[in-house]
Amino acid sequence: MHPLRAALMIAAGLLFLTVEAGAEPTAASGYRLEMVSVPGAAFSGLSRDGEALLVTDLASGRLYRRGSDGKLAAFGPAFPHGVDVMGDPTGPYRVVRAGDIHVVAQGWTPAGSDAGPLDHALVALDGADEVRVISSDFWNPFDFIAADGFYYVIDAARNSVERVKADGRKDTIISFRRETATAMRSLSPTEFAEGKSYEVDAVPTGIALRGGRLHVALFGGFPFLAGAGKVISIPEAGGTTTPQLEVEGLNAPVGIAFDNDGGMLVLEHGTFDQKQGFQKGSGRLLRLDKTTGHRDIILDSLTRPVSVLVWDERRLVVSELGGNLHFLTREPKPSNAK
Repeated sequence: MHPLRAALMIAAGLLFLTVEAGAEPTAASGYRLEMVSVPGAAFSGLSRDGEALLVTDLASGRLYRRGSDGKLAAFGPAFPHGVDVMGDPTGPYRVVRAGDIHVVAQGWTPAGSDAGPLDHALVALDGADEVRVISSDFWNPFDFIAADGFYYVIDAARNSVERVKADGRKDTIISFRRETATAMRSLSPTEFAEGKSYEVDAVPTGIALRGGRLHVALFGGFPFLAGAGKVISIPEAGGTTTPQLEVEGLNAPVGIAFDNDGGMLVLEHGTFDQKQGFQKGSGRLLRLDKTTGHRDIILDSLTRPVSVLVWDERRLVVSELGGNLHFLTREPKPSNAK
């Protein structure tokens, strides 16, 4: 396989490259950090179901619920899981409670396995653990949100955002164009010739809804240049409106959320090295003030983080593919603080 084609396939598969564990994560001043680690797990999606935390594990294909006792309990069936043709893990990317069902975004077919009905699909799971496919008309449904009777699904491999009805009917809200990369030769002079331009996929990843607008993190494809990631927004209703640039200069943004104060939280997957892959400890969680443009690093030295969840006005949760869950709590200000 040609190395450029392989690299673009990695981009579509969302970069689950094997790198060593990084330095210990550190929280910003004013935050307390606690970590739960499960050896062998590959935690991906996070969501809240009442007082329970829902987590997906790509290593086992299982869905987990973490209650107030702090224990992880599996529920539902084991979904198809394994590695794809590039050696990257695939499985249930995300689970969300939607009314009386749970909805799961399931990745594409594992290598060496026969294609099944649950592959690259949005799947409903009822209280009796019965599953039905809402739609399998995706390539790589990496993330989604449920809002106003619709599912807004990121198809990372198609570079699109899809709006799906409960009966499976869907329409494409936006397809992201490829962009021209200008720094290829310095990264690989033997492959990228002087004076030639190459197109890079947008690779949408995280999605969040705020103020009637869908905010989408654009990871950016190979060669995953530092600072090439961005966040854009579009009207929830879709249409022909040009995407609005919200934030740029990001390092492979993979997750996005808004805290109770309206601050935008962006989870960066990290910086990429041609020999080592995504560098250990290069991931971080940023809080951005859209009014002032100020950026605060509130969680640093992460290795391959995937999702960020706002639990309440003080607490955040971040997942890592290394089997770690990070619980970040903002400490109350002293009563005499101004």
